[in-house]
Amino acid sequence: MPDATAVRVGDERTLEFPALTRTMFVKYAGASGDFNPMHHDDTIATQVGNPSVFGHGMLTMGLAGRVLKDWFGAEAIRRFQVRFAKQVWPGDVLTARATVTAVRDEGGVTLADLDLVVTSAQGVQAVVGAATCAVA
Repeated sequence: MPDATAVRVGDERTLEFPALTRTMFVKYAGASGDFNPMHHDDTIATQVGNPSVFGHGMLTMGLAGRVLKDWFGAEAIRRFQVRFAKQVWPGDVLTARATVTAVRDEGGVTLADLDLVVTSAQGVQAVVGAATCAVA
């Protein structure tokens, strides 16, 4: 967890992930229990008009959470919310970015408010959100 004096408005952290694969989607389905065939069966996914299977929204949200965890530590996350903006596809390379928008004291605890976004290499925003993390 960063020192409270080391976190300032405008500070930013990014984390790039390897290209998404169908195997990642199947592993996430197993971990989450969400076996909707749209995430692992090309035949069904294409029958309803998708170009292929697509990733779980919560998988993409988890990637956004990784940048927070790596920066502040899992125990520091106080609020974490997102809006699922676009689907993610096999082959997408995603980058999660967290940007500090405010640093404040609340009840003797220094908190950092952050904007979050997960973006594809093509610039498509898949997840947009916000978080609050405690700062040591």
